[in-house]
Amino acid sequence: MAFSAGCAIISLKRTMFSPKFTINNKILQNIGIIEGCKEIINDAPLVPAWEAQFQKEAQIRTIHYGTHIEGNELSFTQAKKVVEGEEVVARERDIQEIINYRNVLQLIDRLGKKEARKLRKGERINYRQKTLKGIHSRTVEKILLEERVGKYRETQVVIRNGFTGEVAFRPPLAIEVPFQMEDFFKWLNSTTGKEIHPVLRAGIAHYELARIHPFVDGNGRVARAFAILILFAEGYDIRRLFSIEEHFDKDAAAYYYALQSVEHLKGDLTGWLEYFTQALAIELTRIKDKVKQLSLDKKFRDRLGRQIALSERQITIVEYLKNNEKLHMKEARKVLPMVSEDTILRDLKDLMKKGIVKKKGKTKAAHYCLAQ
Repeated sequence: MAFSAGCAIISLKRTMFSPKFTINNKILQNIGIIEGCKEIINDAPLVPAWEAQFQKEAQIRTIHYGTHIEGNELSFTQAKKVVEGEEVVARERDIQEIINYRNVLQLIDRLGKKEARKLRKGERINYRQKTLKGIHSRTVEKILLEERVGKYRETQVVIRNGFTGEVAFRPPLAIEVPFQMEDFFKWLNSTTGKEIHPVLRAGIAHYELARIHPFVDGNGRVARAFAILILFAEGYDIRRLFSIEEHFDKDAAAYYYALQSVEHLKGDLTGWLEYFTQALAIELTRIKDKVKQLSLDKKFRDRLGRQIALSERQITIVEYLKNNEKLHMKEARKVLPMVSEDTILRDLKDLMKKGIVKKKGKTKAAHYCLAQ
């Protein structure tokens, strides 16, 4: 079903926002994994060039998957080119959405760092509706009419099933939006709200913003972006190496089902928070394993024991060769389906120059293996 985030959620009217959930064993286990990964990733000695490269790739993954889940038709490679300022032949709206979400992430990165500094100094963090509206303005710039950019909706909207045409989601009435938003931010900035673990606060914010659906368009991207801002601001930027958006998009049905579960459970967020914490735990485990391997594996060190800077694509090639005896170009194209053969060959030549990979054979049957 082609829905925007929050599209399968039934509006749950509240007089005072107070999230209902139970911290069960699954959530505790996921939080434990997140905390363990966070510590390892933050403490891992990474070459600055690696870290910058991984941050850039995480940003591109977030931009691509965060817009793809909303119906953007650009491929990962096309999205990457747009982010890097290259020309792409595609629908104008799709290109603009990529540019906009890149600007949103830049804003979040800046705001997250600012709020994180306050937290370290023991100062109080206060989230403002103005910030949320600023995120929306960047999300829909040159897409929505100017009078709707950064403004709460003044009309009733319904979300229909893309296949059947049936109404799948009725957000709160437009007249309720300002009051429910004020209520939500009051809770978010309250002492009670801040006693909740930051990861759970991010998950709650994601759901509540999707449920209220405060804007005419762009609510899914805004909800996920604001959740990321909370993580960044409250000590869970984790070197900005992760992309939870990718997990959501790769199994969009599970993502929407988890959001929908809140309505089925009469406002209980437990199932959604299980899913949200698990998604972050899975993504951080993948990042943790990668940085841990880079820190310890001698193959990534030169003769003086210094780390050799590799791109994420090169690391993918080396990981494949560790589990397989050799790599032909045919397999390389499957391992790295989102890049051209010329790019793969450049990566392989660089790996050979660094003494990590060697080539055997000179014809089309040539293959690559790890250097001894």
